[in-house]
Amino acid sequence: MFGLGGSEMIVILLVVLLLFGGKKIPELMRGLGNGIREFNDAKKSVKSQIEDGMKEKEKTENTSK
Repeated sequence: MFGLGGSEMIVILLVVLLLFGGKKIPELMRGLGNGIREFNDAKKSVKSQIEDGMKEKEKTENTSK
């Protein structure tokens, strides 16, 4: 993962713990999870809209022939 070893990951985790404190980390992770969930929902919505548009285009092409 990005060429980081185990010791580098431990140092990064310790720095994050020192910066944010033990009580803020769960809140940060919860916010991150919500952001990822919203992104995935938006991605699914765009994908379904594109697929619906393609289906409608196929229907109109088939009916005009």
